[in-house]
Amino acid sequence: MDWKEALAEGKLYCCREPELQELQAERMTQLHELNQMPPGARRAERVRAFFGGAGEDLYIELPFRANWGCNTYWGRGCYANFNLTLVDDGKITIGDNALLAPNVVITTTGHAVDPALRRRYIQFSLPVTIGDNVWIGANAVILPGVTIGDNAVIGAGSVVSRDVPPNVVAVGSPCRVLREIGDRDRETYFRGRTLAPGEYGDLLSRYESVPV
Repeated sequence: MDWKEALAEGKLYCCREPELQELQAERMTQLHELNQMPPGARRAERVRAFFGGAGEDLYIELPFRANWGCNTYWGRGCYANFNLTLVDDGKITIGDNALLAPNVVITTTGHAVDPALRRRYIQFSLPVTIGDNVWIGANAVILPGVTIGDNAVIGAGSVVSRDVPPNVVAVGSPCRVLREIGDRDRETYFRGRTLAPGEYGDLLSRYESVPV
């Protein structure tokens, strides 16, 4: 089994394979050039082209880091703040309207625990899937093989090592479900800060033209 087959099947492989390193060096050169570009339409176009797939209105604050880029697939309307890190040796799939705060890390790859294997740069990669309308807080880390369900909120600083179901707030290290998202979130938006009567509907109406 070569490294490509092992990677695709979640088995162990060596990241020092000459072919792998040569291919990755090309991607790193492209990423370096991209991170030096000034803001504007051309940069936005280059950002979209760098990934395996990118929906409309993807916006990523530079700089960001990615092992490959071509193994990450974005839905439409996604936003990622500064210093996003994508360890995308395996496939990363991000749904529509995802919001990623500063310093988020999404990694598909881990190393063997056995020290003899680690000395030889043996690793594995498992896909990560993030659903639609997910908000990931600052400094959160998403680990290999994790799926985060639609509409979930991941608290700042969380380490997500297990799947997170849809429509919940999950926080902590390790990340655990805190509560479901529900009616209270139409009334209170942050630490006791509440919406005035009718304000929820007014906000939806005022920004009805925003793509969803």
